Amino acid sequence: MKIAVIGSTMMDIVSYMDRMPEGGETRRVEGFHIASGGKGANQAIAAAKLGADVVMMTAVGDDMFGEQSRKNFQNHHIDMSLVKTAKDTSNGIATIVVERSGQNRILINPGANEKLTPADIEKAGAELAECGLFVLQLEVPLETVYAAIRFAKKHDIKVLLNPAPASRELSLDMACQCDFFVPNETELSILVNKPVDTVAQVQEAAKSLVAQGLTNVIVTMGSRGSLLVTAEETQLVPSLKVDAVDSTGAGDAFIGCFVDTYARTQDVLGSMQRASQYAALSVTRKGTQNSYADAREFAAFLDA
Repeated sequence: MKIAVIGSTMMDIVSYMDRMPEGGETRRVEGFHIASGGKGANQAIAAAKLGADVVMMTAVGDDMFGEQSRKNFQNHHIDMSLVKTAKDTSNGIATIVVERSGQNRILINPGANEKLTPADIEKAGAELAECGLFVLQLEVPLETVYAAIRFAKKHDIKVLLNPAPASRELSLDMACQCDFFVPNETELSILVNKPVDTVAQVQEAAKSLVAQGLTNVIVTMGSRGSLLVTAEETQLVPSLKVDAVDSTGAGDAFIGCFVDTYARTQDVLGSMQRASQYAALSVTRKGTQNSYADAREFAAFLDA
């Protein structure tokens, strides 16, 4: 089954320092790196590293970061036929400052991501119709997300929607047309406007979404695992216990592995279990896409 990831591409510019400068102050950073990111790109890379057949639909800038993003997709054997270069537009950028305490501050410039339009969905109709699963997030315009959902329903294509970053503007009617709705705890809390400090509260919040028409709600809960809630059942899939180094991008790792496994097996709980294991491995490594294992590394981790 071919998977279409329709979403964002960013470049993360990360600086590490002891503390944030005061107004007008200049401080030397303790470390710096630039890395490919964006929720859509992260999920596509994770799935592709595991062997999934992935086509990426996104918009990149006509600058050096856009070119770097293209090379990153190419290096991971992702179909780039639907990668659009937005003219006279910068690539999406996340400027991230991390203090020694772990506190971070992030500035986002959506850049080219805002140029991915419903017209692009229509234009790519022939290629998208060949896919069996769409993977969507909320870092591109909502109308583009809605266009993708409508297209999928018209062509009997399954849809996974990761409502990240969470937005109360998200149409529940559109979300209910998706086969899988996969928020993390924070996103779930924002969407239902209730606390989700315990697994019981997560379950209650997810059930409230199912009662409004969602089919399969899968909540990722970090070290507490993931929770599947449907009208018929509630299942907790525990996470592996590991020594975490960096949890950045773990949710995207989960989704990438989930869609890779589900595309091959159609087994929801089995896909969740494997995805939890893959996400656990990712947090033992620094970075986002660099922390994602390929199929060989993942198999060795499971056999250890």
